[in-house]
Amino acid sequence: MRLLIQRVTEGSVTIDGTVSGSIKKGFVVFIGIENDDTTVIVEKMVRKLLGLRIFEDENGKTNLSLKDVHGQLLLISQFTLYADCQHGNRPSFINAGAPDHANRLYEYMISLCQREYGPVATGQFGADMKVALVNDGPFTIWLDSQDIMKAST
Repeated sequence: MRLLIQRVTEGSVTIDGTVSGSIKKGFVVFIGIENDDTTVIVEKMVRKLLGLRIFEDENGKTNLSLKDVHGQLLLISQFTLYADCQHGNRPSFINAGAPDHANRLYEYMISLCQREYGPVATGQFGADMKVALVNDGPFTIWLDSQDIMKAST
């Protein structure tokens, strides 16, 4: 599983001209899922996501979490995080999870974030989405479950 996390002042996702999810200050999270991912991996990634301290405190240090700043979450599925560009100029997406599997884990991640954090804005799995955001910083974090799982053993 791969998460591309952007600290934002605002973000939204639009599908067929209708805004399906929008947030103010918080995280826009692009989520890539592969076939080897499991609910255990999702749980560890959500724990890491919700624990990230990347908002500034009163001294300008990145020391505050999403909860500390009452931030919001916008979760968007994005299979292209598993693009393989090693051969030629056309990316291969063979490493991305099968749609049924990826959608099930994406929905699980949404429900887990709702349970652990609160309301969550989302895109729609498999839809043609238009994403708008204002990256705050800019501040962008890349989390790969392979790294997270190694660190937890």
